[in-house]
Amino acid sequence: MTDQPVLAVEHLGLQIGGARIIDDVSLQVGKGEMLGVIGPNGAGKTTLFNLISGVMTPTEGTVLLEGNDVTADPIDKRARAGLGRTFQTSSIFPALSALENVRLAAQVALGQSISLLRFPRGTDDATRIAQERLDEVGLTKHLTTSAGVLSHGDKRKLEIAMLLAGDPRVILLDEPMAGVGSADVPGLSAVIDQVHKSGRTVLMVEHHMDVLLGLVDRVAVMHHGQLLAVDTPSAIMANPVVQTAYLGETV
Repeated sequence: MTDQPVLAVEHLGLQIGGARIIDDVSLQVGKGEMLGVIGPNGAGKTTLFNLISGVMTPTEGTVLLEGNDVTADPIDKRARAGLGRTFQTSSIFPALSALENVRLAAQVALGQSISLLRFPRGTDDATRIAQERLDEVGLTKHLTTSAGVLSHGDKRKLEIAMLLAGDPRVILLDEPMAGVGSADVPGLSAVIDQVHKSGRTVLMVEHHMDVLLGLVDRVAVMHHGQLLAVDTPSAIMANPVVQTAYLGETV
């Protein structure tokens, strides 16, 4: 990691109705690093992503993006600052083509008015960006395919292409393999790996441990809203405290 983390959370906490959902989490992620976030169901992984991305506001602590305090910033301001995020559930427009989906995301990123009616021109900036991002995730052959008929794995790739249209430097992927058939997992894993190797910083929540461990530089373990450990994949898998936390619980 570099001396200046690209993303940091400091003593982050969320309390709802007297219950501590996230409890004093501090974590630093270096530029270009890929960090996996794991933990039993209900450990607070998605909530942590919600706090980092601005979906929820912490009751304690700070979120720093490239050294700037974004704790109180809304989602759109964090996006403009270079933070992008996908969700567990699909967020595509199924009736539109793959190209139209990514083009709309590019229009938003460029500050243009969104147009569902205007036919995309091959020469405008939004269309050019959309074509480049679809090529980056391996969906060039599906430019005109309706998003709704794509395989689940290709829909996930499309969501990543839409995210990349905003040129984020830090990306949060929340269970990208959820619902993806086994035949599509290797291709989607390769896309995520390429996104990381292009220089972007990636944080990923994922239940498919074999996939996650093969991609990430470090692993952060959440348990009951707390950060239990952060280390290399091999060290985490050998950590007796982590093993005890998972005993009898589903990853």
